[in-house]
Amino acid sequence: MSITQGYWAPARRVLSPNHNARPAGEVSALVLHSISLPPGVFSGDAIERLFTNRLDPQAHPYFAQVAGLRVSAHLLIRRDGEAVQFVPFERRAWHAGRSRWFDGMAWRAELNDFAIGIELEGDEQSPYRAAQYATLSRVVRDLLTHYPALTPERITSHARIAPLRKTDPGPAFDWAYFRQCLGQFL
Repeated sequence: MSITQGYWAPARRVLSPNHNARPAGEVSALVLHSISLPPGVFSGDAIERLFTNRLDPQAHPYFAQVAGLRVSAHLLIRRDGEAVQFVPFERRAWHAGRSRWFDGMAWRAELNDFAIGIELEGDEQSPYRAAQYATLSRVVRDLLTHYPALTPERITSHARIAPLRKTDPGPAFDWAYFRQCLGQFL
């Protein structure tokens, strides 16, 4: 099993303090995000610094706007496909913010309570890389196996759960290709 004690075995761990207990312990949805720091710049350690509250607001003009945020995600998938895990899946990461989603039966709010958050290093204009889709498909396969309430239909985007605030992972994310990659593992 690739998930043990809330951690995905292939991921490098960089622990974030930005998490707390899930109210009901439920894991039943997955939210895909995109992130680049500064915007449009890939690589470097700024994302890790943001999620661990160590981002230097003086290092770049944009950082002054976000350095004080207390945010996290469960996983980050880098451009080369490397996975970095910040929060165990059983804990509530702080990735969705104010959010709302129709899960097929009812409207639910506060997706952090029951969703896993995966950040893809990227932006909404630059195509995501094959290595990212491959890693994403592998981790999602393992999550679907480990969490029975999580199904492929319960994978969504930040844009769908917070449409007035967010647009990620954006039009550069190829949902059809992702589902094709994921299908190879199911």
